[in-house]
Amino acid sequence: MKEKVKVGWVGVGRRAHGMLKNIFSAMEDVEITAICDIDEAGLERGLAIIRENKLPEPILTKNYDDILNNPEIDAIIIMTPWMGRVGLAIRAMRAGKYVGIEVGSAYDLKECFDLVDTYEETGVPVMMLENCCYGRREMMALNIAEQGLFGEIVHCNGAYAHHLEDEELFREMVVEPKGDKVTHYRLHDYMLRNCDQYATHEFGPISKVLKLNRGNKLLTISSMASKSRGIKQYAKDKFGPDSYYAQVDYKQGDIVSSNILCAGGETIHLTLDTTLPRSYYSREFTVRGTKGLCAEERHSVYLDFMENGPQNLENEEEMFKTYDHPLHKEYVELGEKSGHSGIDWLVGRAFIEAVKNGTNTPIDAYDTALWLSIGPLSEASINKGGAPVEVPDFTKGKWINREPIVEGKYCLDKVCEDKNTKIY
Repeated sequence: MKEKVKVGWVGVGRRAHGMLKNIFSAMEDVEITAICDIDEAGLERGLAIIRENKLPEPILTKNYDDILNNPEIDAIIIMTPWMGRVGLAIRAMRAGKYVGIEVGSAYDLKECFDLVDTYEETGVPVMMLENCCYGRREMMALNIAEQGLFGEIVHCNGAYAHHLEDEELFREMVVEPKGDKVTHYRLHDYMLRNCDQYATHEFGPISKVLKLNRGNKLLTISSMASKSRGIKQYAKDKFGPDSYYAQVDYKQGDIVSSNILCAGGETIHLTLDTTLPRSYYSREFTVRGTKGLCAEERHSVYLDFMENGPQNLENEEEMFKTYDHPLHKEYVELGEKSGHSGIDWLVGRAFIEAVKNGTNTPIDAYDTALWLSIGPLSEASINKGGAPVEVPDFTKGKWINREPIVEGKYCLDKVCEDKNTKIY
């Protein structure tokens, strides 16, 4: 077991800045050995974080090969924009480095197959750093499901419902850029693609509840997109009707709805809702079974032995007392870290513990490929007018009888109580 994990950090943008500052550089058993960014400003941001935390100064480089060829580095964390991210991960795996990649969408299915093929050739783990799998509500639902208290699960629902214009798409933007100066990659993708581009926050936890890739798999996905009006209207109001952004023909539909069928007979409904006004963020996480439900929208858990009635609405805090996942019981007692209600810390620890122990990651290569694939699969279905599209089996049949799970504190395939592994 490694006492300290040496990390190569790739990309120091907005999301990466917070993860580097508040999570990975704050871990006593992690050393940021090198930082790579193509922009000098990114390197300076990364170095400032390390200096602020009074840590040993890392190697700074604009050349990714310097990270790959450094024999001291155990793991690489890739926080670059979506385009090319999978290729960077594959190169890292071939260099023998554990890989953690930020959430997002693939551009085509070949990226997903290539990722799995590389894992099977090299045996080097890759983990999507999907923090919502470690959400307290989601892990409580996993705990309830494992105890059989939902009965047979029939349907799950989830969404990325988050008004992004101010928060992400147009944040700190130039009013009149040229067409090749769009600074946020997600806005650029919204100009060019129409699909569920950000499915993993809701789909990751659902995948674990439904045992996808381990006893269950997806069969088909059918997606439809509304017309695209929200971004253009926002741009007209914000920058004026004659501005560059107001003239763009955005491809991304304002609402994308996907219906998915599983081999076990379960259905999943996913929604992307990021460009129309809304007052609050929601993942709409819902699990429905023959004996109960968990519903984010009413912060409610209902199990069939409970008395039916409105007293079960907004009862989530009360239900945590009985059904909280062991990880969160301990985490709440210790005091949660900042970062999306503490889940950034937990997903970071899950990755680092796997590297330290030399085990597979709790979100593995097959999970990562499947979750990335929702983007291009939904795109294909939308282009066919909502016709069902077959979902590939990235496990190539191994979903029926997978290798044993890696049990431990951060396991997502089984509820494990582990007091020996420290959260801090």
